[in-house]
Parts: sequence; C-alpha cells; structure tokens
Amino acid sequence: MEVSISAAVNVSFLAMAVIFTVLVILIFTIQALVKLMPYKAPPPAPPRRQAAASVSGDQDDHVAAITATLAMHMGKSPNDFRIVNISQR
Repeated sequence: MEVSISAAVNVSFLAMAVIFTVLVILIFTIQALVKLMPYKAPPPAPPRRQAAASVSGDQDDHVAAITATLAMHMGKSPNDFRIVNISQR
C-alpha cells in the first residue's frame, strides 16, 4: 500500500467534517429541546414552623455538646460544672 500525503490530508479533512457535522447536529438538537421543553424552576417550599418542644430539644442537644466540649477542653468531668443559660446574638 502506498501512503501519500494527499491521502492523509483527505482523510483528516473527512474526519474533521464528520466531527463538526455531528457537533452542529447536537447544537441544533439541544436548542430545539430547550425551546420545546423549557426549564421550569420548582416552586419554593413553604417555610416550616418548629414547635416549641423541638426547639427545646435542639437547645438541649446544643447544651450537651457545649458541655462535653468544655469538659474535654478543661480536662474536667462534665458533672463539675453546669451551663445554665445560652443566648444568641
């Protein structure tokens, strides 16, 4: 088989033509799908209201975590001190 530069150039141009043709087809397909099926954002979820009991439970969890962290940091037993009030700012 004789390989020539012109044959290699012809094959390269044919391969590039096929690739760009497929890319153009994909672009037009995607644009058509966007026009036929536009994206609709889902409605935002209504805000949840927490009951007083769950807020108290969350605060108890926070107090327990803070107490354990302080006890570990200070090297004392968690029974040696008690957190009475936590305020948010």
